Amino acid sequence: MIQNYDDFVKTLLATGFSMGSANSEGIYSILPWNWNEPPPYETPVRWYTGDPITDPCEWINRILTERNDITYGKLFCKKSGFLTKEWFPYFFAVRRGDTTFEEAYEGGTISHAAKRIYKVVSSHETILVEEIKQAGKFSREEKSAFDKALTELQMSFYISNCGRRYKVSKKGEEYGMASTMFCMTERFWGEDFLAKAAVIEPEAAKKKITAHILKINPNAQAKKINKFIMN
Repeated sequence: MIQNYDDFVKTLLATGFSMGSANSEGIYSILPWNWNEPPPYETPVRWYTGDPITDPCEWINRILTERNDITYGKLFCKKSGFLTKEWFPYFFAVRRGDTTFEEAYEGGTISHAAKRIYKVVSSHETILVEEIKQAGKFSREEKSAFDKALTELQMSFYISNCGRRYKVSKKGEEYGMASTMFCMTERFWGEDFLAKAAVIEPEAAKKKITAHILKINPNAQAKKINKFIMN
């Protein structure tokens, strides 16, 4: 029965992860309705109002800029979601582990478009999504490939959403609408933290996540749990 940002953060830290909106994947969502639907209970929470207390869109940027224990992005089933620092290592162990980007690319699990994006992001501290397109020389015709690759890299934990910022003119003035920034996952969480996560046994991590999901949602189906954990 989320009423505000503080409620959301408290619940998220307790559950460890959540889909970004409606529980369409059969696992769990703290906010079980989509932006264009009425809430299933009485609450002031509404998308796109600009209110930092009751607008989930604003919560995303607050989480990424004000905290260091929660991440957000295309994390589950190629859809948006939230993941806490407590549970990140277990998903990391299952999906990436100690595999380097080069090994993943050579093994065919990373696309060429994703490699282009990775090369750009890895050469910056943070970079706007529009700047990634420009630096990676993605054409308009490659929009679908770009979006797919961006999701691919987030799902594999090679890059992370790290908030929003405005474009800056040559005069140093901000303009336009705020855009999503990305950075390397090593920068977001710290290389030492990822090194510890990389040595967790993948099968043990998968079992731990599965058990936790069933505590949150006893009705979750095995097939959907596996998809949620893996991709």
